Amino acid sequence: MSIAEPGPDRSGPDTVGGGAGTDLLEKELQELIEKELTEDGDHDRYSHYVQKEKILESAVSGKPVIALCGKVWVPGRDPEKFPVCPDCKKIYDRMK
Repeated sequence: MSIAEPGPDRSGPDTVGGGAGTDLLEKELQELIEKELTEDGDHDRYSHYVQKEKILESAVSGKPVIALCGKVWVPGRDPEKFPVCPDCKKIYDRMK
């Protein structure tokens, strides 16, 4: 998802907040995206199967990874501390 560039400032008597509202809206949208990527969820309860090179890339770039089960998140915790995701395991076993 990308955030579009703000359009021309059309502040006038029939608009609220002028051009500053666009900046606030963009900031709120970016915060919402970041919250979704780091929000607690199933990825905090399980360790997931992800390609090793994708994990390394995420560690360098901060971009989220996609597990076999479809979970999207930015890794940051020790996967050894959690049980393996049952959906990832099923998919991985079928791939063998």
